[in-house]
Amino acid sequence: MAIIDLANPTRFLTLVNRVLPWLALATVAAFAYGLIRVIGAPDDYQQGATAKIMFIHVPSAWLSMGIWSIMSIAALGTLVWRHPLADVAAKTAAPIGAAFTLQCLITGSLWGRPMWGTYWVWDGRLTSVLVLFLMYLGVIALWRTVEDPTRAARAAAVLTLVGAINLPIIKFSVNWWNTLHQGSTVRLMGESHITGAMVWPLLVMALATHVWFFASVLARTRIGLLELDGGKDWAREVALADAPRETVAAHG
Repeated sequence: MAIIDLANPTRFLTLVNRVLPWLALATVAAFAYGLIRVIGAPDDYQQGATAKIMFIHVPSAWLSMGIWSIMSIAALGTLVWRHPLADVAAKTAAPIGAAFTLQCLITGSLWGRPMWGTYWVWDGRLTSVLVLFLMYLGVIALWRTVEDPTRAARAAAVLTLVGAINLPIIKFSVNWWNTLHQGSTVRLMGESHITGAMVWPLLVMALATHVWFFASVLARTRIGLLELDGGKDWAREVALADAPRETVAAHG
């Protein structure tokens, strides 16, 4: 199946129905294995057990930026191709992104208190992540307050693309400005400044949260599409295909 075929709502929902159970199983397995690895991970030689907050904080930080990147791609689909699937996907991803960004801010504050002596400092990284959280709230507010769905989608798409400017600021803020926030410890290119006994649990937890995110977005997008086009024949066919046999017989 070509990627372009997934723009067809019927094909997209058929694929979602097939992969969702497997994604749910993978999420449970990844979280279970990740928690076992986290419990067995050693304490940091300087920060002690407090450093284990990173197993929640770092995946949340990665997802907070990654979800906005996905929303930016969807925003192009809304503005250029005006495809309803792009709008529904971005709309369903935004609350999840806001939740992960808030979790990033809270766990970062809890981690920072014993390290910095304060829960919050107005440095580049923390301030730019706070701005990202406020932009998530702004996008969600646009969808909920603008009555015309088409206008709401376009306004949210524009704000999403404008907000994408903040992503490189978050990424490189620790390099551009003097900041208390530490630099990157896990690097795809080059040597990572973290022991393997801690990096593997971190990567497993990151994998678990990412799989959970994709499963949640697919499930919420499925619901959004069915609500958007619930009166069309293809939507009824997809809904009945997933319904219990008793329900299908009643409609028959």
